[in-house]
Amino acid sequence: MIHFDPQGLALTDLLAIARQDVPADFSAQARQRIEEGHQLLVKLAAEGTPIYGVNTGLGAAVDTAVVPVQANIPLGRAVGVGRLANRQELRAITAARLAGLAQGRSGISAQAAQALLDLLNAGAEPQVPLLGSLGESDLAPLAHLSLALSVPLTGKDGLALVSANAASVGLGALLVAEAQQVLAAVLAALALSCEGYRANLSPFQPWASRLRPAPGQSGQSAALLWLLAGGELTDSPRRLQDPLSFRCATVVQGAAQQALQQLHDLVELELRSGADNPALISEEALVLATANFDSTHLALAAEGLGLALNRVAACSAERIAKLLSPASSDLPRFLITQPGHVGLAALQRTSSALVAEIGHLANPLPAVSVPVADRVEDYAGQALAAVDKTRRLTERVLWLASIELIVAAQAVDLRGELRLGDGARQIHETVRSQVAHLDKDRAGSVDVLALSAFISTHGFSAANAAITAGRSPTRC
Repeated sequence: MIHFDPQGLALTDLLAIARQDVPADFSAQARQRIEEGHQLLVKLAAEGTPIYGVNTGLGAAVDTAVVPVQANIPLGRAVGVGRLANRQELRAITAARLAGLAQGRSGISAQAAQALLDLLNAGAEPQVPLLGSLGESDLAPLAHLSLALSVPLTGKDGLALVSANAASVGLGALLVAEAQQVLAAVLAALALSCEGYRANLSPFQPWASRLRPAPGQSGQSAALLWLLAGGELTDSPRRLQDPLSFRCATVVQGAAQQALQQLHDLVELELRSGADNPALISEEALVLATANFDSTHLALAAEGLGLALNRVAACSAERIAKLLSPASSDLPRFLITQPGHVGLAALQRTSSALVAEIGHLANPLPAVSVPVADRVEDYAGQALAAVDKTRRLTERVLWLASIELIVAAQAVDLRGELRLGDGARQIHETVRSQVAHLDKDRAGSVDVLALSAFISTHGFSAANAAITAGRSPTRC
C-alpha cells in the first residue's frame, strides 16, 4: 500500500501504482489537510470572499459574480481528441492528481477526493483522450477522467479535479522510466559495438573525464569500462583513433543522462507540490491566486531530453553503418558470409528512417500559441504535448538501439574467438536469447520487435548495474 501524503509522492511510488497496480490510500495527515482546506473554502465563501471558480466565473468570466455548477466544470471541458490513455497512463495521471490533492491546497471535499482514489483502486479505465491540453492545467484530459466519478461535486470540487497538470506529470513520470531503460539499452549497444568493432578505449579512461569533466561523461565512461572489464579489448584496439560516433559516445550519452535527470527532478518536484489555483492555505486562512499551473519548466525539460536523445540516435546509427562497412570494420560486408544474401544491410535503411523521425520529433514546439478564453489565456506551456512527443521519440530510439545490438552481436560472432568483457558477454547472451545469429536472409523486423519488446519488459541487468557502478564515488 502506497500513501498519498503532504510530504509528496516519490516517482518510484507513482510507477509502482501505474505499472504494478499497487493500491494506494491517503495518509491520515493528508486526510486532515484535505478537510482543513475544504473547511476554509466553505468559511471564506460564506463570508463573501471572492474565490475564483467558486463564486466567480471561470477564465474570461472571472469578473462575473456567479456560483458555477461544479459538475459542469468537467463536463464543459471534456473536449479532448486523439488517442486514448492506456491503463498505465490512466493510473499515472490519476496518481499524480491524488498526490496534488494530498497537499490539502485545492479545497476539494473529502468525498470527491475519496471518489478519485476509489476510481484508481478499482482499476477503472475511463476513456481519456490525450490531445487538448495547452499545459496551463491539463483541463481536457482531467475533465474526461473526472466524468467517471459518481459523487455530487460541490464547493470547488469540479475545478479542483481539473485544475492541475497531472496528465503532464503522470506521463512525464512514465517517460522518465522509459528513457532510463532506453539509455541503458544504448549503453549496452555501445559496449557490444565496441567489442564488435574492436574499438580503442582510450577516450573512456578516467583521465579523459578529469581533463574536461563534461556533465555525465565520467559516469557513462565508467559504466562502459565496467561492462568491458575482464575482456581483451583494452589491450587490442584496431586503430589509434576511431570515428567520433565511438570516441564521443560517452560524452553524448552523459549529456542525455543529465537531461533525463533534470526531467526526473522536476517531475518529483511536481509530485510534492500543490499547484492549485486558487490555493487554500489553511494555516494562514488565505485564499491565494497562483500561476503554479504553468508547465514551462516541464515542457523545456522534456524538449531537452528529446534533443539529447536525437544526438544519441545519430551516434548509434553511425556505429551501425561502421560495423556494416568492411572498409571501416574489417568484417564481411553487411556482416553476412553467404554470397547473394543481403545480410543486415536492409536494417540500415530502417535505422536511417528512424533517425529521420527522431530528428523531426526533436524539433521543439513553438513558444507562441493561439490565445484562448477571450485572449486571457494568451500563453501556453505545452508540457503534455512535449512529453507525448518525447515519448514517441524515445520509443524510436529503443528500436534503433535494438538494431545496433543485433548488428553488434553479429559483428562479435564474426570476429571468432574473443574474450568479451564480463558485462558485454552477458549482453551478447541476452541478445542471442531473443535473436539468432544470421547465416541467411530472414525478416529482420521480427528480430527488432522481439528484442525491443524484451528490453521494454526486462531491460539489461548488466547495463543497469554498470550505470549504478558508474555513479559510485569509488568508480574507476
